[in-house]
Amino acid sequence: MIHEGESNASAFILAEGWALSFKILPDGERQIVDFQVPGDFLGLRSILFRTSDHSVEAATRIEASEVLASDILDAFSHAPRLAAAVLWAASRDEAMVVEHLVNLGRRSAEERMAHFLLELSSRLLLVGMGDKTGFPCPLTQYHLADVLGLSAVHVNRVLRIMRDDGLVTFRKGHVTFDDIDRLRDLAGFDTAYLDQDGPLLR
Repeated sequence: MIHEGESNASAFILAEGWALSFKILPDGERQIVDFQVPGDFLGLRSILFRTSDHSVEAATRIEASEVLASDILDAFSHAPRLAAAVLWAASRDEAMVVEHLVNLGRRSAEERMAHFLLELSSRLLLVGMGDKTGFPCPLTQYHLADVLGLSAVHVNRVLRIMRDDGLVTFRKGHVTFDDIDRLRDLAGFDTAYLDQDGPLLR
């Protein structure tokens, strides 16, 4: 959908399905920066910067609306509430990047997994997908490895340990929280950075 280094790229608003933002390193390794779910803006920086600083591709079948730079700039001039909503979305994305940096730099593999799954759950609850017991998740262990900075083998081991500990089960495309309170304690998870109850969402 968006290629790193592309000029004059479009952005998109995701209506259905999952997408992923990523960068490819010189040795061919992929670092997934984040996943996008329905309601998310894809590639906002791609239309505000001269060139795209990352790539975006579909992780599942998707439906998305294309947004041109001229559309965004026109909206900023004539629809201040929409401009505020876009600013909120960009700010939340930045807050998530900060948490992802902490994940990669300081949290253990189990803490990373717990935090990531809880974050996804919170985001999906906001758009009516899943509930407090779990959520449908089309991601593979390779996706999880590339976003958490682990190998696929390590991801498999971590998920098995967490399942055996009665915390969470990820099976057949569905995440089930077996003990969400203990999982939150493990991750040190606090939804404040997601601003789910911010004034722009009331």
